[in-house]
Amino acid sequence: MRIDLHCHSDASDGTRPPAEVVARARARNLDVVALTDHDTVAGWDEAANALPDGLTLVPGIELSCMQDGLSMHMLGYLFDPEHPPLAAELARVCDDRVVRAQAMVERLRALGVEVTWGMVRALAHGEAVGRPHIARAMVEAGAVATADEAFTPRWIAQGGRAYVDRYALDPERALRLVRAAGGVCVLAHPRARRRGYVFDDEVIERLAAAGLAGIEADHPDHAPEDRARLHDLAAALGLAATGSSDDHGAPTGDRLGAETTAPEAFERLAEAASGGDLRVPDRSREAR
Repeated sequence: MRIDLHCHSDASDGTRPPAEVVARARARNLDVVALTDHDTVAGWDEAANALPDGLTLVPGIELSCMQDGLSMHMLGYLFDPEHPPLAAELARVCDDRVVRAQAMVERLRALGVEVTWGMVRALAHGEAVGRPHIARAMVEAGAVATADEAFTPRWIAQGGRAYVDRYALDPERALRLVRAAGGVCVLAHPRARRRGYVFDDEVIERLAAAGLAGIEADHPDHAPEDRARLHDLAAALGLAATGSSDDHGAPTGDRLGAETTAPEAFERLAEAASGGDLRVPDRSREAR
């Protein structure tokens, strides 16, 4: 089985609609794919309704957290999205995303960048507005040549001139919320050094004690030595070691399936979850 447990659609900062994401996943010979948009489950139904034959969908999310002043991402799987405490937090996070993005647009305009909120909103098809949408709007405005150039201290990198802090969950609270909703959590790309997501063994050990179920060990932004260390750490802590593409569509080169998860690791996660079901193709469509 080929299993990719981390990808995005245009419900957050991916560039492909959920239906196209699952079609591309099957075209890349994936058997299982998790849709993990940032702080939203808005793409689940479209993806499930468009599932091609032979592909299983894992309903998921990538939660925005903050650890010691640094952004941390937590992947949640197979939870009840209507669980009241979790649903309330997701609504708060998404509302703050809008407020923050508007404030960043105003800072950019004060710096002479001809970007507007309308440009950003047009690029953000879903409710989870993020910095990638602002970066793309900056490209459209001619302020930068590529979206990557926006993520510098000159512009919207953390601590940059136009950067604005946002509301984010404490990671241990995120774990409790997802677990209470019947789901399981995997720490996303914990050694993505180029992107600034670097958390040491002690942080991962503490999260494991708080209920973390897995570590995303194999990720396109992880160096070989970091992958090896994360696999060793997962084994020592009794965690599942996953592999995922973290595909965002065009910005990441449509790399679905570039990294995959071992079936036994996926089975461990699925067996530990009780709040949601895997989605499989609707066979009744074939008779219509």
